[in-house]
Amino acid sequence: MKTYIQSIFTLASFYLITGCSSDSEAHDDHAHEHGSETEVMLSTLQVEGMHLTTDVLKERNLGEYVEVNGQLEVPPQNEASVTAIIGANVTSIKVIEGDKINKGQVLAYLSHPDLIKVQTDYINTWSQMEYIEQDYKRQEKLYEENVSSGRDFQKAKSEYLTKNGQLKGLESQLKMMSLDINKIQEGHLYELVPVRSPIEGFVRAVEVKTGQFVQPQKEMFEIVNIDHIHADFMVFEKDIHKVKKGQKIEFSVATIEDKTLMATIHSVGKAFEQDPKAIHLHAEIENKEGLLIPGMYVRGRILTSEEMVLAIPLEGLTQQDGKAYVFSVNQKFSEGKATWIFEPIEVIVGLKNDRYAEVRTLMEFKKGQLFAQNSAYILMAELKKEEAEHSH
Repeated sequence: MKTYIQSIFTLASFYLITGCSSDSEAHDDHAHEHGSETEVMLSTLQVEGMHLTTDVLKERNLGEYVEVNGQLEVPPQNEASVTAIIGANVTSIKVIEGDKINKGQVLAYLSHPDLIKVQTDYINTWSQMEYIEQDYKRQEKLYEENVSSGRDFQKAKSEYLTKNGQLKGLESQLKMMSLDINKIQEGHLYELVPVRSPIEGFVRAVEVKTGQFVQPQKEMFEIVNIDHIHADFMVFEKDIHKVKKGQKIEFSVATIEDKTLMATIHSVGKAFEQDPKAIHLHAEIENKEGLLIPGMYVRGRILTSEEMVLAIPLEGLTQQDGKAYVFSVNQKFSEGKATWIFEPIEVIVGLKNDRYAEVRTLMEFKKGQLFAQNSAYILMAELKKEEAEHSH
């Protein structure tokens, strides 16, 4: 199918027309005076009031589908629960919910005497290690030369391994608290310990307050990275045989109801949820836009068969005397003002779903021809009104 140039005009409230100035009304009357019985002529102001949108006819898949519900999710590695490494008081909080943050960025600072104690224990143990390591190496050499007894060597070895284990344990704690080991060895003690984000993303929740004492298991922050957000759908048992990897899914979310998003099935679950009895379906979103948040409810349809046809939204189709019509759109300009001309075209309706209908006609549409995508019923009523006026 040929690619057409799109032109969509989204416009303001129709019913405010009655409150327009006499100049606007005069222009509207002028537009109607030059209309014929087979077309509707409206001013830009009237078109705006109808929230009328126009576009070319597009090919759409109106084949069979399976309706599904689900929600938006992110992979487990894209979510993080940030906790304190050690029990301490929250000295300051550096972020709020919704903030975009980088990996390693400071979220808050903690302070507590135990934090100082860990650092001083490390310095003392590190200082002792130099002597203990030298003694261990000396006893080892004497033992190898049969100068010293094995008992002295084993005692030195045991003391060295024990102290080295303590040093490594304290060092690991300090590293987990994002403290510089070299500075601590130089005698610099940190009074404040930073709490850092383990991933890049957004702050979803702040669970602490300034001055609060937090235990090591206490969740302080929730971080989520939505770069790899995807849709998880539930497919009921009766429809499982119809779905497979690679199929397309049309779906919508509450934050952008007027936009259809597309996803591709990445994987089909192999285990049943029992209530209701259904399987999970993982789908990768192709055209991410708008506000997409993990946990957001989504509704969609899995396109299980291909049937690409020229289609128009149901709001752009109307019935009159048992026949179906769409309205072509043209514009005329005079003195810088546009007059919109809507002409009814009889069509044959083919495949339909709850949003679109296939339209066929014997005539060939002009390339780039625009059609009213909604308000067809209002346009037909206006046309019949003008016909009645002309008959008098």
